[in-house]
Amino acid sequence: MSEVKEAVDRSAVPQRARVPLGSAVYNAVVEFLYDEAVLLDEIRLEEWGATLATDLVYAAPLRQTRPYAQHESSVIRTMQHFHDNYRSIMGRIMRLTGTKSAWAEDPPSRTRRLVTNVLVYEGDAAGEYVVRSNLLVTRSRFNFDDLDLISGERHDVLRRSGETFKLARREIILDQAVLGTPNLAIFL
Repeated sequence: MSEVKEAVDRSAVPQRARVPLGSAVYNAVVEFLYDEAVLLDEIRLEEWGATLATDLVYAAPLRQTRPYAQHESSVIRTMQHFHDNYRSIMGRIMRLTGTKSAWAEDPPSRTRRLVTNVLVYEGDAAGEYVVRSNLLVTRSRFNFDDLDLISGERHDVLRRSGETFKLARREIILDQAVLGTPNLAIFL
């Protein structure tokens, strides 16, 4: 848990060298994020799994509503919606795609991921990038006429792997203190 916070700590981002908008690296990072959204929206989970680093940490801490003077401490990392690693993510993918016991996603949700406001910074190691982006997921199931909205800020660490990247860290800071969705069986 602490390695995610250290890797994507908000206070650490401004001291990093920012990758210029429109540069080859920036464009490659944005393309990776857009491609990832397509893989998840199209439920191509095995292909998405291939984009993950084997030392992956994937977490979503809780959000608590605080007064303005304490708004910086509204993210509670001691309790989380989920805290996964590569092995647990691959287990979830196998359960969703290879068994009949994934009732929370059978039939699967229809999702649309919108990734915006992408900021890219140089990471600690060569070929590593710290990425901050906003995410809005729309989700509907069955024949219901309503949909869930899940919004948040993502803090990622991407590591160069050949011509593309591997997702090494992701922390999702959800905007809602109380989620308006029945479960988080989808990947953010």
